[in-house]
Formats: sequence, C-alpha cells, structure tokens
Amino acid sequence: MPRSSARRELVVRGLLSLGVLAASAFLLLTSTPRLGLDLRGGTRLVLETPTEASSDATDRALEVLRRRVDELGVAEPVLARSGDHRIVVELPGVQDPAEAIAVLGRTAQLTVRPVTGPGDVPTPEGDGVALGEAVLTGDGIKDARESPNPDGVGRQVGVDFQGDAPGQWQQVTGAAACHQPGDPRRRVAFVLDDKVVSAPQVDPSVGCGTGMIGDSTRITGRFGQAEAAELALVIRSGALPVPVEVVEQRTVGPTLGAEAIEASSRAAVIGVLLTGAFLVFAYRLAGLVAVLALAGYAAVSYAALLLIGATLTLPGLAGFVLAIGMAVDANVLVFERAREEFARRRRLGRSVDQGFKGAVSAVADSNITTLLAAGLLFWLAVGPVKGFGVTLSIGVLASLFSALVLTRVLLTLIMPVLERKPAWSGLHSLGRVRTWLTARGIELYRRPSHWLVVAAAVVVIALGGLVVRGLDLGVEFTGGRMLDYTVTRVDVGAVRTGLAEAGFGDAVVAASGDDGVSVRLGPVDEAAAARVDDVVARASGGAEQVRDELIGPSLGSELRRDAVIALLIAVLAQLAYLAVRFDWRLGVATVAALVSDVVVLLGVFAWLGKTADGVFLAALLTVIGYSVNDSVVVFDRVRELTRPAGKGRTYASVVGTAVLQTVPRTVNTGIGVLFVLAALLVLGDGSLADFATALLVGLIAGTVSTVVTAAPVAIALGSRR
Repeated sequence: MPRSSARRELVVRGLLSLGVLAASAFLLLTSTPRLGLDLRGGTRLVLETPTEASSDATDRALEVLRRRVDELGVAEPVLARSGDHRIVVELPGVQDPAEAIAVLGRTAQLTVRPVTGPGDVPTPEGDGVALGEAVLTGDGIKDARESPNPDGVGRQVGVDFQGDAPGQWQQVTGAAACHQPGDPRRRVAFVLDDKVVSAPQVDPSVGCGTGMIGDSTRITGRFGQAEAAELALVIRSGALPVPVEVVEQRTVGPTLGAEAIEASSRAAVIGVLLTGAFLVFAYRLAGLVAVLALAGYAAVSYAALLLIGATLTLPGLAGFVLAIGMAVDANVLVFERAREEFARRRRLGRSVDQGFKGAVSAVADSNITTLLAAGLLFWLAVGPVKGFGVTLSIGVLASLFSALVLTRVLLTLIMPVLERKPAWSGLHSLGRVRTWLTARGIELYRRPSHWLVVAAAVVVIALGGLVVRGLDLGVEFTGGRMLDYTVTRVDVGAVRTGLAEAGFGDAVVAASGDDGVSVRLGPVDEAAAARVDDVVARASGGAEQVRDELIGPSLGSELRRDAVIALLIAVLAQLAYLAVRFDWRLGVATVAALVSDVVVLLGVFAWLGKTADGVFLAALLTVIGYSVNDSVVVFDRVRELTRPAGKGRTYASVVGTAVLQTVPRTVNTGIGVLFVLAALLVLGDGSLADFATALLVGLIAGTVSTVVTAAPVAIALGSRR
C-alpha cells in the first residue's frame, strides 16, 4: 500500500477513535446510569389479564395502572406491555409489595345502584340490603378526595361527576326520595368490586322526582383516614376494564443491591488489573497498547449503555464485567497473527498490518456467534436476564472497535520505536508455548476416535448427574416463591424444622454465603410469606428479608418452554451461520461440541446441587457463544491451511496443525477471561457466584471440547473429501 494511502487510513482511524472517545467521555461526565431494581431495591410485578381479553383492554388497563402508580408517589416507575396479556410494573424503593398489589390489582368496578329493600347484601352501616341494576358506573367519575366528616366523626369521600353522570345521579336520587325517611328504598348504594362501601340515605331536603342537582356528591361511610384515602385513590384513578392477576413478583432490598454493585465493581477492577498485567507480560509494549485499548473499550461500552438509556441489572452488570475479558480475545488474535507474519517477513510494521488483515475473518466470525447468543437472550429472556443480552451485545461491538480500530491506531503511532527495537513489541517471536509445540512435532489426531471416546465418557458422566440427581430448577421455571434473608445466625436445620412445624414441610432451605438463608416454596400468598419471615427470624436470632420472588406456575412453564426454544434456535442459528461461512461438516462438528458443552454444564450443576435459574440461562447461552467462538477460530485456520499450499497433507494432519497453531490464542484468551470470572467467583455472592461458576465450567468445557469433540468429528466427516 502506498505510504500516502496508509497515512490517510491512519488519519481516518485516528479521527474516528478520537471522536468516539470524546463522545464517550461526554456521556460519562454528563449522564447517570439507570439501575435495575435488583441493584437499587424495589418491587417488580408482572400482571396478567385474562386470555380472552382484547389487546385494547390490556392497553386501557395499562393506562389505569399508570395513574394508580402515579398516585402511589413512586419515583421513576416503569410500566410496559409484555406480550398480549402481560403488564410489567417496576416500583423502585417499594419494599412492601402487598400494599402495591392491593391498590394495583383491584378491578375497582365502581357502580351506583338503587336499594330496592332489605336483603342479604351487607353494608358498612351494619345491615343488609337488596340492590337494583346499576344506573351509574365508574366512567362517570371525574375526581374523588377524602375530607373530614361534617359531623366530626371519621372521614368522608367527595366524588365529582362528569359527562352524563350528573343527570343519572339526579334521576336515581329523585326516585329514592319518593320513599319515606327510614325506608331502605330511600338509600342509594356505592358498590366497589361487588362490595357495598356506602349506602347513605338521600337527604330529607331532596324532593320526590327532583333528585340531587349538581356534579358532585359525598360518600359518608364513617371511614378512617387511611381507608378513606385508599378508597378515593382507587375511585379517582379509574376502573380496570378487566381483572388482573399477579403472575410474578420480585422484591429486592436496597442493601443487597449495594452489595452487588460493590462486589461487581471490585471484580471488574481486580479482573482488569490482572488481565492487563498478563497482557503486558505476554506481549510487552503491544500488551500495554492492548490495555489502553481495553480501557477505551470499557469507556465506550459503558457510554453506549448510557446513550440508549439501558437499565443496568445484576446479570447485566456481570455481563459488562465479563465482556472486559472477552475483549481480550480480538487483541490476542491480532497479536498472534502479527507474530506469524513477523516470523516470515522480519518487518514489524508490515507484519502488524498483515496481522490485522489476517485476523479480521476469525474476529468477525467469533464475535458474530456471540452476538447470536446475546440476541437470543434479548429476544426470549424476560426481566433482568434481558439486560444481560443488551450489555453483552454492546460489549461485543465495543470490543471490535477497541481491537480493530483503537489498538491499530495506537500501535501505528509507536511503530517507529518498535521498528528499531522489535523485541520491545512482544511480537518478535512465536512465543514459548507455540515454539515448543512446533519443535515437538506432535500429531494430535493420529487416532481421532480415541478423543471421541474420551468426549463420550465425559458426556455420559454429565448425563449421569441429570439422571441420578436431577437438575434443580429455580422458581422461574417451576413456579413458586423464593425468599432470601440476611440472618444473625445461620442455622439451616432450625429454619427447616421451624418451617415444617408451621405447615411448610415442602420448603427447601439452604445457606447463602456466610450470613444468608434462602427459602424456596410453592406459590404462597402474602400472609404465608409473612409467616415464613417470622419463622426465619425466630430460628436465626433475627433476619432481614433482602429478596422476594414469586413466579406463577403458568409463567414458570412458559419460561421453561422459552428456554428450550432459545437453546434450539441457538443451535440452529449457529449451524446455519457456520454452514454458510465454512462448510456444513465443520458446522456439524461445531454443533456437536456445543451440545456436549451444554450437557456437561447441566450435568455439573446437577452433581453440585446448584439451582438452575434465570441467571443460569444467561450463562448457558453465553457458554454456547464461547463454545462456537473457540471452534470458529480453529476452523478458520483449517480453512486457511487447506488452500492449495496445504495439498498433499492428510486432513487429520491439517486439523491437528490448526489446533496447535491456535493454542497460544486459546490459552491467552482463556487466562484473560479466567481472571475476571475468578474475581466474580471469589468476590461475588449468590447469583453472581453461581453465574461465575457456570461460566468457568463452560469456559473449560468449551476450550476442551474443541480439541476432543469438534476437531475429531470434523476429521471423521471431512477426511474423505
């Protein structure tokens, strides 16, 4: 390439990098992140309308709920449709979901009915009445407010009418006034959800047939202040057009969110420092450039989250931390390619340029496979796990910018120094590991069937865990209630005994960290959950509830179905992509390794007795991306080695050479991710620790399966070509 063209490319990349970093810095300085409820505390409810309800009815219910939430005075609430019959309500800072459910879940069908005489419908006044047909509905209500009763006893609710309601009110009160005072038929009943909330007598001053003229009236039921205020709120906010059912409830204490942020932040700092130190050790000045580019990556990806207004959740935060380790992979691929080019050309500048060009294919293919998994998370997941899909997608795109643009600009700027001192670059040799492997002349796949026997044995052991122990599904997939506590004294046996005596013999109790207890039950109501709170507090010498999750059985079965669909679509998507980019045989080999990785991860969790919850699903789909990522890098090298220059060699020899040549990349990338995951595992707790465990198992399985499963299967399918 002419020098002038190279300079123009450098200027363009430099200006692009400067512009992106400047914009990122501006967003970081002027914006604040939106934290999910699992990080700042609060309650998340999923309400479901009947299956026969129309989409319009669900939309109208959403607007009614929005007005009711506004009346609750919650800061920054979130209400949104989810599908045809679900409404998601997030209430930051609300720690008592019972109150919110009591107000939000009422159908509040307010009607005004004439009293036709004595009957069996109880009233607040202490008698029973019979009711006629409704003459006025809640649609005619404009406003409602509570105020003191004129007689000084209790409170009253004033109601303002709108539309045709004043005339209807005059008509019903005029008819009631035709009866003598004391006659039940002189009364008019206000009925809320088929319950009479007030049945006052029409004032004696109202004449027969004249009725009460005006656009307002008073409900005088001698309410307490709280009761009158709640009644006014429900009437004022309107009536739900259809009943709603709570199918999911999550409540997180603010202390748990603060601890999660602190743990993830420490893990990010420690993981990045260890990863940076390793890159400098392995690649010297080139490694230092990669560290600077990774810092730019972190700024760009975080700024992108701020730009789109994404809500940062606990899995999302873990995905952001994890993506820091993933960003290492693209840099390592470039550096290893540059090392190969320098071994042939002995000119560092030209070698680095060719290294970037040669790595583009592998970088693009490996990152696209990860994006497929992240896209599936965003599409099929619900709640906080969806946030993981968002952060992972942004992280992958930001890593491409970091490695292919920012790293290249920085390396080009210091290239005059590195040209004079190639040893400072860290790219002047193939590295000790690869040099040692090449010198040994190892033939990995002289007997590829032996590798497949080993892979089959591992899969059988994993399947044994699923058969013998079974996979412990979380409440997201089974339906039920999960309660987490911070306790004074962890005594799982005492808690289990106390719950059995209280009638919760089927409760599953487990320790959670050094000062936590987790209780899992079937679907129970708020009263039962309160009894569980009391039992745990007595058995543990004091307890504070930090998490409350309720999933309805129907929603749990739906999530199980969606999880299976997500896995199947992931497999088919990866197979289709690899069939187009490589060859269908290599696609089948990759999918075979992918399936074995999934089985191994499920089996390990079964043997360990760990719970497979929504966060585990995020980890599982990420492992799919990792597994394919590793195989893609190897098969990209196989494709290169099978070009005309590789004729005359057996296919097994070509695949074995490709595996050995990519070992440094696999090791270096794995170590970078390992540092971050180890930090999450050590510093995290609960879901973070389980998330890190799943990814560690997946990282190891994905790396090993490329060697023992994907490559031998590819040899078996491709050796006859």
